[in-house]
Amino acid sequence: MKGVIEELDWDGMGILRTGGREVYVPFTAPGDVVEVIKWRRKKRKLIAIDFEVVKPSPERTEPRCPHFGTCGGCALQHIPYGSQIAFKETKLSNILGIAVKVRPSPVIYGHRNRIDVVISAKGTGFRRRGMWWDAVDIDECPIFGGISKKVLKSLREFIEDHRPSLYEIKKNEGFLRYIVVREGKFTGELMVNLVTSKGTLPEDFPAYFDYADSIYWSVNRTKSDVSYGEIEKSWKSEFIKEKLNDVVYLVHPNSFFQTNSYAAIMLLEEVSKRIDGEKVLDLYSGVGTFGVYLAKRGLKTEGVEVNPFAVEMAKRNVELNGVDAVFRVGMDRDVGNLSTYDTVVLDPPRSGLHPKLIRKILKDKPESIVYVSCNPRTLAGNLQYLSEKYSLDSAVGIDMFPHTPHVETVAKLTLKV
Repeated sequence: MKGVIEELDWDGMGILRTGGREVYVPFTAPGDVVEVIKWRRKKRKLIAIDFEVVKPSPERTEPRCPHFGTCGGCALQHIPYGSQIAFKETKLSNILGIAVKVRPSPVIYGHRNRIDVVISAKGTGFRRRGMWWDAVDIDECPIFGGISKKVLKSLREFIEDHRPSLYEIKKNEGFLRYIVVREGKFTGELMVNLVTSKGTLPEDFPAYFDYADSIYWSVNRTKSDVSYGEIEKSWKSEFIKEKLNDVVYLVHPNSFFQTNSYAAIMLLEEVSKRIDGEKVLDLYSGVGTFGVYLAKRGLKTEGVEVNPFAVEMAKRNVELNGVDAVFRVGMDRDVGNLSTYDTVVLDPPRSGLHPKLIRKILKDKPESIVYVSCNPRTLAGNLQYLSEKYSLDSAVGIDMFPHTPHVETVAKLTLKV
């Protein structure tokens, strides 16, 4: 099967239409002439698994990472960054039904402040695209930055010296499973978290990472392929710090923080300028990323979050920044009367808002809503229900995830008169 890639689908794969079929070809660009040798069916789609780019498109650019095309992390490094932004603007505009601009990330390599590196018998790096049991061996990650090379070198020295067993996911055997690296891009502080199965860690492990500000050993006692566990031991600082504009945040191994610090500043600014009034509810508040930032600007902020540890982190961030804000543990749909707030900030998981919360919003009718979403499809679905009583005033995309098809959206909703 041979033909020209006409366009990208919303997941960033090239679409080849020929012989009455549509085949989705990863790592291709519009204008590529490709020959597909083998494909497989997945979720009613034909996905190319063996193909060749016979004639490259003039739209292509040279990927910076030598592992692009095998690593499952990036999908669009071969697309010029300006074209990536145009692709995301078209995607958001089509899904939301209005024209949406996307603000580019100020930094497009070295922007990620966290990477979760697989340690396995197959290699030390990232999962091979489409193969959950395999891994691509890497020396560094250009998306994270130069310090990744130093950390991975130290890890390999530790493995060489001590010969610990490496995890085999199919057998659920082996000791070393992940190393998670986090960096404060504006503070330069570094955290290393080694995730293992149950066992004994050599006592000199921290010495291999003496340049890190915070070192953790976590144990995953389950079969689940996750990069976190129960904290077994730590060395040096309990947290690292990140600074976004004038707000400092504590970062812990088991807490979520926006993965692109540079674009996170734009996200905070876009949310801040859409706030009406003075009293704000930060729902799905996490570690207080939005709530503390808004409180720093003199707004009366209350945050609600289901995760008790995240709430504890938010309270610490309040204390660290000397702001007046209250955070508490609670379910998204069990909050009080939403009409008592001037603006409700929503930052739900990818699955979107719970139906009960949507019904509560429509019943309580707060004047203003700022909806932050990492999934434009669920955002569009939620907006359709909310349109019964709310108008979509504006929406902007923030490119938190360069070289991937993902994009963050900030939408402003106002109660209809």
